[in-house]
Amino acid sequence: MFEFDPHTHSIASGHASLSTITDMAKKAASVPLKMIGITDHGPATFGAGRPSYFRSLAMAPKKRLDIETLFGVELNILDNKGSIDLDMEILKNLDYAIASIHPQNLKPGTISFNTDAYINAMKNPYVKIIGHCDDTKYPVHYESLVKAAREYHVLLEINNSSLSPGGYRGDTRPNDLAILEYCRSYNHPVVLSSDSHGTEHIGDFRYACSLTEETGFPEKLIMNYSLDTFKEFIYAK
Repeated sequence: MFEFDPHTHSIASGHASLSTITDMAKKAASVPLKMIGITDHGPATFGAGRPSYFRSLAMAPKKRLDIETLFGVELNILDNKGSIDLDMEILKNLDYAIASIHPQNLKPGTISFNTDAYINAMKNPYVKIIGHCDDTKYPVHYESLVKAAREYHVLLEINNSSLSPGGYRGDTRPNDLAILEYCRSYNHPVVLSSDSHGTEHIGDFRYACSLTEETGFPEKLIMNYSLDTFKEFIYAK
């Protein structure tokens, strides 16, 4: 049904995973998926890959065990100006970047502050996905976020890990419902992700998928049904 998982973490993320990229591809093949996106945490995350790791990914093989492998990064948003933790010179050689807020790098602010942080990060031409912007610790104005995502050609993520029972981002369901509502209103697509740290949850979208089905969210606005459509989106100038 779904063809790819765009947000996963290998051993290079430095926490909660001992899985190599080959381990990740092997699990993706068993799901089965057509593609897995390896998006390890940026260097501002404690223990994560240094810039040299992300620079080397430009030379990594793009197919493993017949699974297409795209290489990206989950950047840390560092302030409300949208500053991130990798240079443009490195980002331009990755397939795409996810930009997210993590508590160790940016303390929660007002709705206006948090919204500005996400929107300003979208202005970076290599940022193609905003990660887990449903986090209850970082309230935002969702209509403004969706309108900006349309303007800057960025996808908002429906993060399965966020929606999992006992998820550490709080009860994100109302926030994900708001994302889906405004994306439907503005005819803007979303992307589902596992945010799997290691192999365990690769291709697991059960909670995200349940929410889209419950709300009758249009399949045509869910990127995961077509790898070709996703690649066309992320590589568009």
